[in-house]
Amino acid sequence: MVLKTFGWSFAVTALGLVAAFLYGSWTAFGLVAILSILEVSLSFDNAVVNAGVLKKMSAFWQKIFLTVGILIAVFGMRLVFPVVIVSITASMGPIEAVDLALNNHERYEELVTDAHPAIAAFGGIFLLMIFLDFIFEDRDIKWLGWLERPLAKLGKVDMLSACVALIVLLITSMTFAVHAHQYGGVHADKSQTVLLAGIAGLITYMVVGGLSGFFEDKLEEEEEREHEAEEEAKRSGKQVTGAKLVGKAAFFMFLYLEVLDASFSFDGVIGAFAISNDPVIIALGLGIGAMYVRSLTVYLVRQGTLDDYVYLEHGAHYAIGALAVILLITIQHEINEVITGLIGVVLIVASFLSSVRRNRALAEAEGNGPGEKAEVSSGV
Repeated sequence: MVLKTFGWSFAVTALGLVAAFLYGSWTAFGLVAILSILEVSLSFDNAVVNAGVLKKMSAFWQKIFLTVGILIAVFGMRLVFPVVIVSITASMGPIEAVDLALNNHERYEELVTDAHPAIAAFGGIFLLMIFLDFIFEDRDIKWLGWLERPLAKLGKVDMLSACVALIVLLITSMTFAVHAHQYGGVHADKSQTVLLAGIAGLITYMVVGGLSGFFEDKLEEEEEREHEAEEEAKRSGKQVTGAKLVGKAAFFMFLYLEVLDASFSFDGVIGAFAISNDPVIIALGLGIGAMYVRSLTVYLVRQGTLDDYVYLEHGAHYAIGALAVILLITIQHEINEVITGLIGVVLIVASFLSSVRRNRALAEAEGNGPGEKAEVSSGV
């Protein structure tokens, strides 16, 4: 199972490290290895969240996610995206930007760093919307009940997530953006840039998420029929798998996953410049890491880990919320990428341990006597 799921990741790792060695000897080899670890540590929460979406999709679209999707993730976000940012912010053509990336690493890093406020605002608001939509939804299973219950009640207000996100964006544009961090430690007023980029992030989330949700809703009747068939199968001792997203619904879910991956990638792409400003090394290192994140996502789906450890999804979304806040703060203040990665890991580990405690409590309750499973406290 592990080899089948992670086989491509192992192969890409070997090829990437060999390419790095040929490109820049042992120095490049070491930098690529470090960047790979950085990407995995920063994006572990991405894998958990992606798994929650991917499990709704058919096997075909899961393969598309691992093949076409990884090409978009590696070449699009890890290689092309920084070049596009430089091209737009420096008002130069893409060919000139590529030449700059390959032949003038310092100037390339400067332009990408100067574009960080816009990148952080776009990604921060997009991720914040994901967190808010999750936390404002009334769920049967709650991890931090003392927090999630009152927020779920507030979530009954229409468009609350968008309102909160816009308020956060407005505050950010009037505070952090006024003294936005730029290359060389200088600061500049990027209020308008941050405001426009944040609105673009909000619009992107609403359009992509809305389209995927629209087509997903069309399957509700089919899923209801599938549920009835599943109940009938249980009574007869057979097993029926749930309905999976296909066609347009799966396509827009795929787009949603790609945008989600892109938003998670912002901190990794920007943070990579703290380790190397060579675009080839960055692409190799982050590309290897991205492959492992994709494989981990599929592994979580196939193993049913999210069903067994019910608080993992909660922990991942809290990590998303933390990352969104961190991205917005980094518009003015520099925050070490290690801190960013550790916050996500700590939240996910905590949710995993809470899930383990819950499973043990349920097992003990079943052992004490028959009866319907009752929801137990997460212990947090």
